[in-house]
Amino acid sequence: MVLNLRATGYQQVWADFVLVHTLTTMNSALRQKLFNACLDYVNKRIDTSKQAMADAQESANAEEKSSAGDKYETGRAMMQIERDKAAEQLNEALKLKQVLDQINNTEARGEVVTLGSVVVSSTPPHFYVAISAGKIIVDGTEYIALAPQSPMGKSLLNLKVNDTFVYNKKTCTVVEIL
Repeated sequence: MVLNLRATGYQQVWADFVLVHTLTTMNSALRQKLFNACLDYVNKRIDTSKQAMADAQESANAEEKSSAGDKYETGRAMMQIERDKAAEQLNEALKLKQVLDQINNTEARGEVVTLGSVVVSSTPPHFYVAISAGKIIVDGTEYIALAPQSPMGKSLLNLKVNDTFVYNKKTCTVVEIL
């Protein structure tokens, strides 16, 4: 009889270990999916900005070949403005990439909301504290990717499970932090 209790005890410990390991793996996989969605968002912004810069430069070069006088100068100035706008957008996208580079998806999250945390809310949507990338759907569940510097991000930072916050004039509770 004692052997059966010990076997059952070991089996329970093993079952608990497997459950915790499975949940940790699932949480890590979810964080990785959200991270990848944000990374895709940033990479598209980088590519779009680089293409806009190249297009503006190409247009300026074409203007140079086909125009003369004031019209030439105006066209070149307009293309320079477009190129500068695209360069600023590229710079902003690279800053977002730097924020993502600070997130470590392999380490377990702590007891409080920090950069890289997934906040499971009592009412959807749930939140991913990383960059402002907007709505992301993962496995049929809606998440809002937001920056920790945003007003909503600031209200979530350092919250713990069972703490409350307001989203769209509704009081929500932090159910889980992944």
